[in-house]
Amino acid sequence: MTETVERVLPWSAGSWTTAPAAVVEEGPDLLVTAVEGSDAWRHTSYGFVHDDAHALLTPLDGAVEVTFDADFDQQFDQAGLLLRADPETWLKSGVEFSDGALQLGAVVTLGRSDWSVAPVPGWAGRRVTVRASRDGDAVTVRARVHDEPFRLVRLAPFPAGATVLAGPYCCAPTRAGLVVRFRRWTTGPADTALH
Repeated sequence: MTETVERVLPWSAGSWTTAPAAVVEEGPDLLVTAVEGSDAWRHTSYGFVHDDAHALLTPLDGAVEVTFDADFDQQFDQAGLLLRADPETWLKSGVEFSDGALQLGAVVTLGRSDWSVAPVPGWAGRRVTVRASRDGDAVTVRARVHDEPFRLVRLAPFPAGATVLAGPYCCAPTRAGLVVRFRRWTTGPADTALH
């Protein structure tokens, strides 16, 4: 990965897909309180459709990064970044508390959702950055904790002609009171290499 994301976006640059319970700017940070039961999922295995995650989105042209604190301890607490073309075409990636551990993962939805995760217990309580780079018919997702090197999370298909919005998201499928501290939201050119 040779490009860097260059432009810091103000929180006012985006629009919410679904309004959170509360939003507070604290210095440069954005504190977002998720509504209990909020989620993003379509059909697969569970049979339900949820489209009420709290995503702060703006048009994507290239790459986007979101940095947040991974202070999660309840089942399915989650935050990261979301790319959205329409209700049936979107990708979310970030950190989620699942089955007693913090997990790094992604959900790619092209009509139906899939889900992949890998445990990252050492990331608990730390600052996480998730990066997505869109080029042609694909999105490359990477993540890191603090200033460690980025690791590949997913290389996923995504419709080449679709207009896409992207930005930070969070949701709390199983509880009230989740507050996520977002630290930074940046955009820039698409990555020139996959690795």
